[in-house]
Amino acid sequence: DRIWQTVRDFNALPDWVPAVRESRIEGGQPSDQVGCVRAFRLEDGGFLRERLLALSDYDYSVTYSILESPMGVENYIATLKFVPVTDGSRTFAEWTAEFDCDPAAEAELVANIGNTVFQAAFDALKVRFGA
Repeated sequence: DRIWQTVRDFNALPDWVPAVRESRIEGGQPSDQVGCVRAFRLEDGGFLRERLLALSDYDYSVTYSILESPMGVENYIATLKFVPVTDGSRTFAEWTAEFDCDPAAEAELVANIGNTVFQAAFDALKVRFGA
């Protein structure tokens, strides 16, 4: 529940994703309102905009799409889901993404998103909440 309370806040990326410097929700909407758009800047200066497509406190899942990104992806939709593990005080996390891109850039994008974004965020959550 502690992890979910952090992650479910669509504006809290700087709290748990190391590469994110700052984030804001456009138009003053609540950060848990489906349809809200977060605009954020990365530590390297990159700028992204993402729309919250689904948020479930029952399934501990969040789904979002990228509206604007320097990564060279289109039709990007990702889901981050947490499943409590009943054997001990642990949580299983799964982060999946589908997108279109230039076929020549696909392998590099998959590695970059998987390692630089997803795994780095998981590692930061482990440090913050204990592993």
